[in-house]
Amino acid sequence: MLRPEDLRPYLASALEETNFQGLGEKYRGKVRDVYRQPQKRRQILVATDRQSAFDINWCSIPLKGQVLNQLSLWWFDQVKDVMPTHVIASPDPNVTIAKDLSMLKVEIVVRAYLTGSSKTSAWMNYDAGVRHFCGNVLPEGMVKNQPFAHPIITPTTKGEDDELIDSAGILERGLATKEQWAEISAKAMAVFKKGQTIAAGRGLILVDTKYEIGLDENGTLTLADEVHTPDSSRYWIAETYEKQFKTGQEPESLDKEFFRLWLREQGFEYGDKSTWPKITDEVRLMLAAKYIDLYERMTGKTFALPKDADTANRIERNLSDYVLN
Repeated sequence: MLRPEDLRPYLASALEETNFQGLGEKYRGKVRDVYRQPQKRRQILVATDRQSAFDINWCSIPLKGQVLNQLSLWWFDQVKDVMPTHVIASPDPNVTIAKDLSMLKVEIVVRAYLTGSSKTSAWMNYDAGVRHFCGNVLPEGMVKNQPFAHPIITPTTKGEDDELIDSAGILERGLATKEQWAEISAKAMAVFKKGQTIAAGRGLILVDTKYEIGLDENGTLTLADEVHTPDSSRYWIAETYEKQFKTGQEPESLDKEFFRLWLREQGFEYGDKSTWPKITDEVRLMLAAKYIDLYERMTGKTFALPKDADTANRIERNLSDYVLN
């Protein structure tokens, strides 16, 4: 297993942003740089090393983009029998060529445990007294990190600020038809349960996750963006969960919740920039090691450290066949 210190040589080459020419109009997401090619009915998704939390872009994590892209591709392959995916090809470790979909303006969040530290999380709302949560009735007397009786779906809108919503609100706003939402709910739950089963076989608990779904040119609901990565999902170490839970300690995690909790411990408050801590190289390296650890645990593969440290030039070379004429 790679130690944080083993990754120090890659700090200087962390990929903050790309600006490739000839690949189409660029959209800059939280983590991905997306080049749109509607005339080819495809998008080029480049996973950078940007690290966000609480809707703030904090820093870059060396090799994170490669981990996210390769782990997401692995998961797309695992669940493609449950739901069609947007994957066309992957010409580079940081890149996915994807179908150009008409994306639904709602994120499907599936939760199996009462946890979280963001404003839309189950625990933060429950702790504030909320018992009717996105159409789900939550029982009294639950404590943080406790499992629900069964997984629940807690959707949010997509936009400047994610907004909690229930199925009635989705239908009222026209974000999906009744038939679409029934299919989305069933398939999201099926993908999640398959993810839980696979994770359990690797000694991990898939705690919660979000899915993004779009419609292809034939109107088929298609899984997009990323699947079961440490950015879109929460993972706990199964072996130590019970002991940590019974003693009131936070579970051992392999996802960016570590970073969120670290920010909170430093006194972070969203609306007060004076409380925003400086992100040290040690924190960046710790996160990098966690991302790689999760990749290796989940896939059973050894993460391949890149030989070419100039990530941007390597990606550009590997995308030469996708330049528009």
